[in-house]
Amino acid sequence: MSHLIPVRTIFMGTAAFAVPSLEALFNSSFIELVAVVTQPDRPAGRNLKVQPSAIKQVALGFNIPVLQPEKAKDETFIAQLAELNPQLIVVAAYGQILPTTILNLAPFGCINVHASLLPKYRGAAPIQWAIINGESETGITIMKLNEGLDSGPILTQKSIPIEPDDTAQTLHDKLAQIGSELLVETIPLYINGNLTPRLQDDSQATYAPKITKEQARIDWNLSAGAIVNRIRAFNPFPGAYTFLNDGRKKLMLKIWKAIPADETGAVPGSIIAVYKDSFIVSCGTGSIKVSTVQPENSKVMSAADFLAGHKLSVGQVLG
Repeated sequence: MSHLIPVRTIFMGTAAFAVPSLEALFNSSFIELVAVVTQPDRPAGRNLKVQPSAIKQVALGFNIPVLQPEKAKDETFIAQLAELNPQLIVVAAYGQILPTTILNLAPFGCINVHASLLPKYRGAAPIQWAIINGESETGITIMKLNEGLDSGPILTQKSIPIEPDDTAQTLHDKLAQIGSELLVETIPLYINGNLTPRLQDDSQATYAPKITKEQARIDWNLSAGAIVNRIRAFNPFPGAYTFLNDGRKKLMLKIWKAIPADETGAVPGSIIAVYKDSFIVSCGTGSIKVSTVQPENSKVMSAADFLAGHKLSVGQVLG
């Protein structure tokens, strides 16, 4: 017998990735959103002003009650969830590991929107690592949460190609939208018993740990292709960077856009050609043509604008 009454649902999410999923659930006649759970307001932006999460802002606009526990395992918070009597909990980019009491709270459990084709890229940064590793495709997995790290049974998946000019930001935006669409297609099938959860093959699992600022420093000994992939993967955060010695001081230079180039030779990291609108840097194998940069304490600019104010010469070494 199919389930026709709207499913009492709690949504747990924090980051912008989760916004399309919340909006899709709000607009679904199959779902009754009884509460939204998100992280506490945090300092953000240049001035570190305390700000609500992207999800809180949307939830308040929808007049949905918002809960913001410091820790998901807080017993008072879990009691509040239990009082809401949810049938289903949906999680997307929430940012905390859920305790077993929450995993088992709703009859239909917790389902999660994950930005990879599991079991590949379990963890915090699946979008970035798929680009870093030169994958030709990625996708969305709707899965049941268990006590492991992104290791629960798979309900549905959808793949998309990773385009050569995709950055972490463009891929994030595509996957957030696809995730929301797949989520509202999946829930009725799952609730009505028309989906059989499929166990993941743990032997095929790969991991996508959180990206650190240190990882974003460009290693010029890598191949041109690997460096371009990293520049794309670290756009917009934390931004791939290197250092330029302009004769007076060491200047941090973020590189936002580059493509593999034809010129070769010279020490990795050395500038091998300077043009009006770009410059070429030698890599461990091949070279890259840099077209968009951001000097320290300045805004993002074209290489042409940068070169108008900074003299680069062949033989200078970035590091």
